[in-house]
Amino acid sequence: MKILFLFLDGIGLGENNSEKNPFARAEMPYLQSMLGGQSLIGESAPFEGDHASLLSIDPNLGVKGFPQSATGQSVLLTGINIPEELGYHYGPKPNPEVARYLDEKTIFAKIVKADKKAALLNAYPSRYFDGIDSGKHLYSAIPLALTNAGLPLFTQEDYYAGRALSADFTGKGWREFMKLDDSPLYDPETAGNKLAELARQYDFSFFEYWASDYAGHKQDMNWAIRQLETFDSVLKGLLDIWRAEDGLILLTSDHGNMEDLSTRRHTDANVPLLLFGDLNSRREFQKDIHDLTGIAPAINEYLKIN
Repeated sequence: MKILFLFLDGIGLGENNSEKNPFARAEMPYLQSMLGGQSLIGESAPFEGDHASLLSIDPNLGVKGFPQSATGQSVLLTGINIPEELGYHYGPKPNPEVARYLDEKTIFAKIVKADKKAALLNAYPSRYFDGIDSGKHLYSAIPLALTNAGLPLFTQEDYYAGRALSADFTGKGWREFMKLDDSPLYDPETAGNKLAELARQYDFSFFEYWASDYAGHKQDMNWAIRQLETFDSVLKGLLDIWRAEDGLILLTSDHGNMEDLSTRRHTDANVPLLLFGDLNSRREFQKDIHDLTGIAPAINEYLKIN
């Protein structure tokens, strides 16, 4: 059985308020059909249906201040309450104190040790590697954990060859912002199909979507709604291909942000844990999860890599 981990940066479960919460305003008919007609907002959780389960889980972890990306993502990858051990939330990129957790303790490292297959399904353009090599940019927590485990990041060549997807799913950004006019371009449902096909090649696959956090910081309602409506079609394409017998798909986040566009800051809102797959597998997976620390142990148990 396999796991596909969809990480959407900076999405909390917010209020049913269309003035500030794009999740209450966006047209997401497919996801809403999975949630019994409900939107992805706080009052919809908990939910259990034929195809999906939704929990509301705590990213604050008993530590003062708003949750941040580096510590939150590192908790998701390790199951360790890193903010509690350090005494603070930190982000966006790992400092040395956070980075030291991203070694053999991560899901990626345990997958490698167990001789199973794992991948981060995002492709990175050439200029990303140029920035890393020059020292101008640092890895965020997820690619740092992957490379520390000895796994490669997918490149521009991998994207062109169909071995990975762009961070916006469709590849539109590669054409519009990087001016790569010959790069692959997918409609959202086809991107979802492609995501399923790629994920089936691995025991554990991870996809990182960061534009949601950017939209929150920019307080850009129109962009946020476009993202969510695109994602709804990606999800439909993904679940058209993925079958319950393939394993579980989980979606979660590191902290709240985009669900409250009345502020540029992160929020202390709970984040969603959204699961797709066999009902009994969903129930078993989520049984001990109450906050971010529960997700990595549940993955380890499901994949038998403890």
